[in-house]
Amino acid sequence: MKNMNAILRKYADLLGEVDAWFARCLEACPAEISCRAGCAECCRGLFDITLLDACLLKEGFDRLDAATRQRVLGRVAGHLARMRMLWPEFDAPYVLNYRPEGEWEELMPDEDETPCVLLEEGRCLLYAYRPMTCRLHGIPHVDVSGEVIFDEWCTLNFPSVDPLRIESLSGEFCRIFDDELKLFQSFTTQLLNQQLSELDTFIPTALLMDFVGFDWRGWLEKTPLVTNPTCE
Repeated sequence: MKNMNAILRKYADLLGEVDAWFARCLEACPAEISCRAGCAECCRGLFDITLLDACLLKEGFDRLDAATRQRVLGRVAGHLARMRMLWPEFDAPYVLNYRPEGEWEELMPDEDETPCVLLEEGRCLLYAYRPMTCRLHGIPHVDVSGEVIFDEWCTLNFPSVDPLRIESLSGEFCRIFDDELKLFQSFTTQLLNQQLSELDTFIPTALLMDFVGFDWRGWLEKTPLVTNPTCE
């Protein structure tokens, strides 16, 4: 567990780099970016997150007071019940990759506007522990090399300009995503005794995961994964 904690701290530092990039974007384009504390327009529906994000999120969740955890788990139970209507076998450790990724859409339809289970009074209960995708959302991702990694953005942002033309919004995305993958591989090696490049879950089910007591290695031995086991 000691090595896993070291990996989580390195990942937290990497997420801090993403936060710093977003802060620079806000400073460069304050009139064009509406993302602010209290805005939760994007915090709706289900979306997949990595197991590394899930572990960091669970760490933060376990630090909440008992009453808050109980409220959140009540909302999680509702999500899980709806998921099991489509995937009755969906159970611990709540990893999605035993099914093809194309089937995940059943669990996260585009029209789902259900608020995130961690949202209370318009604010995230685990903002400091939130997944990478939450930190990246709202602004397109253009690498410092000029490569466009992701060309979409929140409809509330950039109402009058094309952000793909704003050089100051670029970031070291190729390097950051490469570092993320390396940390993920180290994480799965510690957890599962096998280097994997992909394992995913949802935010609600991440809060149910047991990264200490669950037999992850035994689970992997009997679970055929629909994923690339190693990074080429």
